Amino acid sequence: MCDTCGCGQPGKGVTIQKPGEEKNDQHNHPYEHEHEHEHDGIVHSHPHEHTYHHEHHHEGDHSHEHDHEHHHHDHDHSHGSLIDVGQDILQKNNLIAERNRGFFEAKGITALNLVSSPGSGKTTLLERTIRDTRQDFSISVIEGDQQTMQDAYRIKATEAPVIQVNTGEGCHLDADMVNQAVKQLEIADHSLLMIENVGNLICPALFDLGETKRVVIISVTEGDDKPLKYPSMFSTSGTCIINKIDLLPYVDFDMEKVKEYALRVNPNLEFIELSVKTGEGMEEWYSWLRREHGKGNG
Repeated sequence: MCDTCGCGQPGKGVTIQKPGEEKNDQHNHPYEHEHEHEHDGIVHSHPHEHTYHHEHHHEGDHSHEHDHEHHHHDHDHSHGSLIDVGQDILQKNNLIAERNRGFFEAKGITALNLVSSPGSGKTTLLERTIRDTRQDFSISVIEGDQQTMQDAYRIKATEAPVIQVNTGEGCHLDADMVNQAVKQLEIADHSLLMIENVGNLICPALFDLGETKRVVIISVTEGDDKPLKYPSMFSTSGTCIINKIDLLPYVDFDMEKVKEYALRVNPNLEFIELSVKTGEGMEEWYSWLRREHGKGNG
């Protein structure tokens, strides 16, 4: 896994909370991950469960800290290789993803995993979608970012249920984070769940969240070579939204070329061209949502 970006330790510094609840009592969210080290040329791995410390702030002069146990080490040494550790992390993730998928199917929930690089317009797309389709859908949102509650507050302003997952040092959401967020979010049956993943076109491609569909979003300001540079993301997505088409006259972006590149890595990829700012192409997106939601609720 990615040691430098924190993928190998997906629970490090993770917080899950609704906007407006930052000052309320919060519960611990333990994550289990494995540490590996090498002795005599052999890689050892053992699970560490971390329970994270939370400060509790109360109105007035009554502020105090709850000092919880920080580390509990269960040293169960096993021999393996680095690649085995990576496979084990993905295996655990995939098991939880299947639980999520079963829950969504049982409840008639269409869960969309929205992935992109930073600045593609995911949050703005969600804001407009929620406001324009509130007569058609009940939409809930899981916001994924490394830090801050900013996007969660933007979604809250649309009056849609929202919860923020801050991944700390991690650069993607995983199935367990989504599982915990869903338990707190109380999503309505037969509704849409929008999961806005952390802005990153690499690591989120590896992690199944249990979603119904994965939608990759790019903007014309990013360049038309993204599918060739980040093929895994495009090969694992079913639909590609090309945003900010109102800027096409001002940027060096070839629409036919980007589609050609994307289809090289995924011949079944669908495309939706739109501008969230002007509204051009948004109806095609809404029709796509109705169609996909109808498949699970028809």
